[in-house]
Amino acid sequence: MGFVRRQAITAALTANAIRPLPGFRTGIPAFFAGWLTGELAPHVLGLTVADAAGHVSARRRSVPGLALAGLSSAGLAYLIRQSRQAVDVAEEALVEGLGVDYVEELDAKPTPADLATPWRRLANPFAFGRAARRAGVEVHRDIPFTSYGRRGVLDVYTSEVTPAAGAPVLLQVHGGGWTIGNKDQQGLPLMQHMAARGWVCVAINYRLAPRDPWPAQIVDVKAALAWIRSHIAEYGGSPDYIAITGGSAGGHLTALAAVTPNAPEFQPGFESADTSVQAAVPYYGVYDLAGASGLRTAEQMRDHFLAPIVFKKSPRREREVFEQASPLLRVTADAPDFFVIHGSRDTLVDPGQARAFVAVLRATSKRSVTYAELPGAQHAFDIFPSIRSQHLVRATDRFLHWHWNRWLRERAGSADSTISTGPAQALVGEVEGT
Repeated sequence: MGFVRRQAITAALTANAIRPLPGFRTGIPAFFAGWLTGELAPHVLGLTVADAAGHVSARRRSVPGLALAGLSSAGLAYLIRQSRQAVDVAEEALVEGLGVDYVEELDAKPTPADLATPWRRLANPFAFGRAARRAGVEVHRDIPFTSYGRRGVLDVYTSEVTPAAGAPVLLQVHGGGWTIGNKDQQGLPLMQHMAARGWVCVAINYRLAPRDPWPAQIVDVKAALAWIRSHIAEYGGSPDYIAITGGSAGGHLTALAAVTPNAPEFQPGFESADTSVQAAVPYYGVYDLAGASGLRTAEQMRDHFLAPIVFKKSPRREREVFEQASPLLRVTADAPDFFVIHGSRDTLVDPGQARAFVAVLRATSKRSVTYAELPGAQHAFDIFPSIRSQHLVRATDRFLHWHWNRWLRERAGSADSTISTGPAQALVGEVEGT
């Protein structure tokens, strides 16, 4: 492939990463064309500059090719600058959602190094195994939690700093349109980071459509929560504290599990199990499966993908099934604390779904609601370490540690209150009864 053609392709990919092609049918190709270019912009920029330098050193002077290389380099530099904005956007979201003094609840305030771009980690973003070994993370693989073979197993992540007992637990639910995906393909940067910080992280498989249509997917997530309550102490985790996270379809399952604790329709055969969670962090999730928001993109997803492939039901004849599956329509005042994250340029899931979900949460829930909409971010920006994803991993870390520390303090306060007031209240009852 010649220099001019290489630079033309790079320029087209860069342009699509900056402003993806709109529309339901073009959303998937626009995503694949722009996702890697946007998240690997430093690497693509380096290759573009090297290609142009090699072309010039060979005493060639293709003006169109060099012009395209210049335009691509400018666009890639813009994408890098935009990715670096994630640290400020995430921090502003945390301050807005949790309060300006939220850092006082952390083990330590974030340092400039915590907020800086970790360039060394980005040099080889796909070296997951090396990063895990360097962090001292151990993975206990393929532990059965249901009877569905490979789709009913999970991995548990611990590290050398994981306590012997009582560590907070983070459940990761993979995405893939409810039809593909695996537990060791997504959420790895976050799980490795949190495990290295002493958390016990759990990544699950679940049954996939169309072989197993809805609601098999949420039933399996609930079954995993029930398994964690019963078994996570064996790995040092606390069965009393579970946070849940996931991206895309995993973000949908995360949000739905969070707002439907102990829902019997999603717990066939284990209705009495406690499937509540204490906090939820959905990444670029789907929140409106019924088309209730009025978004045309949500209706198209419902009619052309969810109904024929995932649900195998008609949204007109059995609308209540789609409504039951929509986190947007299941929010109650008792919803747990949420940190909702979405990209402003997501072509697979309209960010309008996240905005609508956050609006309902803020109007209904008694708990905190934090929302970060990342400028220029596409779908699946967190699959591997990038500028943007690394900033969001550490922002998620701050949110989760804020929540864990508050939960510990509230629990201790509740226990102290019970100890101090319980006997007195009993005495008052005895006096009033005499």
